[in-house]
Amino acid sequence: MFYNKVFNSLEYSDFIPALVKSFFFGLTIGLVGCFKGYNSQKGTEGVGHAANSAVVVASLIIFILDLIAVQITDLLGLN
Repeated sequence: MFYNKVFNSLEYSDFIPALVKSFFFGLTIGLVGCFKGYNSQKGTEGVGHAANSAVVVASLIIFILDLIAVQITDLLGLN
């Protein structure tokens, strides 16, 4: 009964924002990771700093992208 009610209440508009956000989040992680890794200093210490920096920068950008995505989906009425 639970699964029946859940799946009957789902619509395509429930999945669209999640799919779009996950695409942009993955793209952001990939781009930031590649950029920081390509521009890292030589040696293991430089790679460690680049990896740490990539995590911090990607997290901040994802937070900002999520904020923008929520505002856009709220304006479009997709939530």
